[in-house]
Amino acid sequence: GTVGRVPERVKAGTMEKSRPLWDNPLQFVFACISYAVGLGNVWRFPYLCQMYGGGGFLIPYLIMLIAEGMPLLYLELAVGQRMRQGSIGAWKIISPYLCGVGVASVVVSFFLSMYYNVINAWAFWYLFHSFQDPLPWATCPLNSNRTGYEEECEKTSSTQYFWYRQTLNISPSLEASGSVQWEQALCLTLAWLVVYLCILRGTASTGKVVYVTASLPYCVLIIYLIRGLTLHGAVNGLIYMFTPKLEQLLNPKTWISAATQIFFSLGLGFGSLIAFASYNEPSNNCQRHAIIVSLINSTTSIFASIVTFSIYGFKATFNYESCINKVILLLLNAFDLEEGSLTADNLNEMKDYLMATYPLEYAQLVPQIKNCSLEAELDTAVQGTGLAFIVYSEAIKNMEVPQLYSVLYFFMLLMLGIGSMLGNTAAILTPLTDSRAIASRFPKEVISGVVCFVNCIIGLIFTMEAGNYWFDIFNDYAATLSLLLIVLVETIAVCYIYGIRRFEKDLYTMIGHKPNWYWKIMWAFVSPLLIISLFIFYLTDYILTGTLQYQAWDATQGQLVTKDYPGYALAVIGLLVAASTMCIPLGALVTFIRKRLKREQISTVA
Repeated sequence: GTVGRVPERVKAGTMEKSRPLWDNPLQFVFACISYAVGLGNVWRFPYLCQMYGGGGFLIPYLIMLIAEGMPLLYLELAVGQRMRQGSIGAWKIISPYLCGVGVASVVVSFFLSMYYNVINAWAFWYLFHSFQDPLPWATCPLNSNRTGYEEECEKTSSTQYFWYRQTLNISPSLEASGSVQWEQALCLTLAWLVVYLCILRGTASTGKVVYVTASLPYCVLIIYLIRGLTLHGAVNGLIYMFTPKLEQLLNPKTWISAATQIFFSLGLGFGSLIAFASYNEPSNNCQRHAIIVSLINSTTSIFASIVTFSIYGFKATFNYESCINKVILLLLNAFDLEEGSLTADNLNEMKDYLMATYPLEYAQLVPQIKNCSLEAELDTAVQGTGLAFIVYSEAIKNMEVPQLYSVLYFFMLLMLGIGSMLGNTAAILTPLTDSRAIASRFPKEVISGVVCFVNCIIGLIFTMEAGNYWFDIFNDYAATLSLLLIVLVETIAVCYIYGIRRFEKDLYTMIGHKPNWYWKIMWAFVSPLLIISLFIFYLTDYILTGTLQYQAWDATQGQLVTKDYPGYALAVIGLLVAASTMCIPLGALVTFIRKRLKREQISTVA
């Protein structure tokens, strides 16, 4: 009988909140930007842009922004602001049977917080090492006999060696779990201490931090843009980025990747945006803010890509020219040629001449002569953490005053990571502080401390030698299918359970006008169909893939190799997906049983 009915105290905008969290609407916008604009804008978007045809990827990306990003962001902000509750309370008000939706959001945010702060720990690790001269990842370390370089480093590169061996000390497989790396454990503890200090008094203290976490990354990106555009070869990277491969528009994975990038970069389904909006004034213009945050988030992704591809171009050009110089030096020494007779311009002609004139001698050198290609260097992409901690490190070490740019870059990563963590923890803390049973017994400092401590202790698994493999499992499976289901249920709940007409009236009460046809069509039809399509794609892809696999580091080869996940890892993946998705039907089932028992008790008494 309470489905779709909102209590009068909510209609009057007087749901029990001690006071608005935000001093003004601008602070709320900064908080949303600080949460939405994160590491995904710096590494995942440029990677997808490169993988799916440069400028050609922007076409489906912008379409998905209009059809999916802005409407769903507007919906979540409006729900949080109207119901004046966190994710659990907000959906419970709409319908008691939807309490599981909020619980699922909290579970997903808890999983995300567990592993996401490890990135901040790595950023601290690199930041501390950025003050060394030379940078520790600039060259390979000497072996124990000091007669040469470490064999593993020689087979790969100094930046990859520093990442896989000196940072992660990674094991050869998931089965070899190894021990906790105390340096990484200390960095993780520091990362959680910083987060705790930012949320010391619950979500209320978040409002004072968001100005810094939202503004500083842009300052660093601008500095990197100015420096990146002046680097030798930066133009090559920008041409590569903006030259569209239009055939990729026929690839369905291009559209799926564009949709998921919008989906995850805005943080839809985590409950953080609902938590932030629940502290707004009831009259806040959430429609305007949804548009502003969406556009700023997408513009930041494109802006960060320009910075990234200028550095890509520098790195690729540097590697290409180094390769050319090595080949020239090899040929000069082998055939005793005159200095300056071989250049990059006439290299191919001279190779043909030497091959025809000295066929036997040239044949012996063929295994040592590399095929240098600028296009191949630009095509080489590293996904996820590899882009942040390997590719950028490779570029930084070749810059002038590398320590300065290293400090700036990893400090920017920290600001992006901390900003996202504030949103993740707010999604957990707001439902807890909304609960009278918990809030009446424990002060906010204790609640915040317990959440951070539990996450930190569990997060130590990611600092083990096999921790990076567990990180990839959580990153790939903890929030993918779960978020799709959560947001799908949210959209259906607002449009078809609560009622689109009732929601229109609520928006009119808050912002003074009803949503136009665009918003209603997107909410009721387009966005749900897109989410269902994504859901079907992921399920189909997983089924067709067969046994799930992961990339393991092979120290003997100095490269990543593909391995199958062991049985217990597959069980953990299943539990990660089920732990959140099952909250939705279980919440509805528990509510149904309670109502049934209550009716029976009333009947018995009567």
